[in-house]
Amino acid sequence: MGRSPSLSLSLHSILVALALLSVSLVKAEDAYRDYTWTVTYGTASPLGVPQQVILINGQFPGPRLDVITNENLLINVINKLDDPFLLTWNGIKQRKNSWQDGVLGTNCPIPPNSNFTYKFQTKDQIGTYTYFPSTIMHKAAGGFGGLNVYARSVIPVPYPKPAQDFTLLIGDWFKTNHKALQQYLDSGKSLPFPDGILINGQTHSTFSGDQGKTYMFRISNVGLSTSFNFRIEGHKMKLVEVEGSNVIQNTYDSLDVHAGQSLSILVTLDQPVKDYYIVASTRFTEQVLTAAAVLHYMNSQTPVSGPLPAGPTYEIQWSMEQARTFRWNLTANAARPNPQGSFHYGNITTTKTFLFSNSAPLINGKQRYAVNRVSYINSDTPLKLADYFNIPGVFSMDSIQSVPSEGPAFLATSVVPVSLHDFIEVVFQNKENAMQSWHLDGYDFWVVGYGSGQWTGDSRKAYNLHDALTRHTVQVYPNSWTAILVSLDNQGMWNMRSAIWERQYLGQQFYLRVFNPIHNLANEYDMPTNALLCGKAVGRRT
Repeated sequence: MGRSPSLSLSLHSILVALALLSVSLVKAEDAYRDYTWTVTYGTASPLGVPQQVILINGQFPGPRLDVITNENLLINVINKLDDPFLLTWNGIKQRKNSWQDGVLGTNCPIPPNSNFTYKFQTKDQIGTYTYFPSTIMHKAAGGFGGLNVYARSVIPVPYPKPAQDFTLLIGDWFKTNHKALQQYLDSGKSLPFPDGILINGQTHSTFSGDQGKTYMFRISNVGLSTSFNFRIEGHKMKLVEVEGSNVIQNTYDSLDVHAGQSLSILVTLDQPVKDYYIVASTRFTEQVLTAAAVLHYMNSQTPVSGPLPAGPTYEIQWSMEQARTFRWNLTANAARPNPQGSFHYGNITTTKTFLFSNSAPLINGKQRYAVNRVSYINSDTPLKLADYFNIPGVFSMDSIQSVPSEGPAFLATSVVPVSLHDFIEVVFQNKENAMQSWHLDGYDFWVVGYGSGQWTGDSRKAYNLHDALTRHTVQVYPNSWTAILVSLDNQGMWNMRSAIWERQYLGQQFYLRVFNPIHNLANEYDMPTNALLCGKAVGRRT
């Protein structure tokens, strides 16, 4: 018996609709981007003296990654160095996926003449970030680059689209080879003072634009140790984004950027047609190092001349006051459609308070750095693998106390246990006469307070519980404290470290184990099939 024409037509319509739906679902899947990066040594002369640097695909600095929210990145890293090597993705949250974080507590380093493919998603993020080597002192030789995450086309951005983006990787630099710097530290000495400041691996860069147009400058501090102040001669800078937060759009003459931090500014070329200095100079250092680049107006026939525009010198209070003006734009969204201010962080009761105090002790006659008296040492077995395979004796979850105590400093592979969905208060207490910069992998956090002297419970009265911005790296001024709030919604093993690389290398770090005993892929992905195994994890597979 034949089908009626109407039945055939309706079946055909259903099949067409299903086909169109399947096509739309495929199109709706977040895009994949594949990269192959070969890491080698090369020779460059960033400060006028030939020296060994680390290249990625022959580039110093490494290739810039320009991606869109929620895109999936597959980055095959081929290590042609003579050391094991890892890259970490500074500020990328690696949602449910600390397996891809690229630090020694989560990943086995890539052996020489081997490769590893990172697979991660820029889930629910926008903003200006970086990547860099996390292994030994490789960062002192290069291997770093910009990582810019742009909003999806359907998400409004709270400022007009700039005519162009410029990525500025700025940091202190040593002429000394990275292995010699490592030997300095291993022998118990501190690093010498840096030799200079580089902007995008150079001492002379030019950024060109048209009069009347507005440009975005994405600025990151990729240096090893020093804060810098950034300014553009004759031009105001409108701050619009800090490490994934869209912020109140204040204008500044100059901005302090501390080790490991990133931010984005808009600059309108509203001055007479000529060339202007772009300046970065070190902050809180007795000797001031300066790097100068050029903002070139198209058709300018007038080169830069005269003295460089002066910046602040040592004023700590000035810098702290500026930091307090960095505030969340509550009505703007970030990567998601809902406004940033729809999350009322200030109304949430904290489940625990941690007071972490940094120090610079001698242990066995050598310079080390410590947190609450514990100086971190790396294990041959990544902590994440030890946790996954239940390998005992790799790390300690009771070495670091939640508050400082008196006594001698000691070495340990220290992990702080916390629970998934805790909401914690962390106070970084700095009793040293030196700047600090603290970074947390896997998260951003609300910076609710800066203060001088000793933190006490009464210090909470001055917290900003309304529009504090979120970021992944925060400064702590000399003899001062900084307070943050963290919503622990990302399960995994996450590195909390000094962004000042000597201090990180010599022990000012630990790991947060954000844990839920019930295995659930909604909370955390399984170990990737291509995970490298080392130490006590060799030979183990699930």
